[in-house]
Amino acid sequence: MAQQIDKDMLIGELINVDINIVPILMGAGMHCIGCPSSQMESLDEACMVHGIETETMVNAINEYLAAKEQ
Repeated sequence: MAQQIDKDMLIGELINVDINIVPILMGAGMHCIGCPSSQMESLDEACMVHGIETETMVNAINEYLAAKEQ
């Protein structure tokens, strides 16, 4: 079963799950991934700041993780 992420995970935790989540976040407009403060921000908080629908981002990342396991 593929690992899944949720909206309450910190950006730093997401990157630790899979470094290839970074291009997904950056593709959605989150270009400050390297900023130290972003590492302590939840995915939900980051989406809110960037005007991105959190559920859409969670689904995109989980779809990537599921596809990677196949």
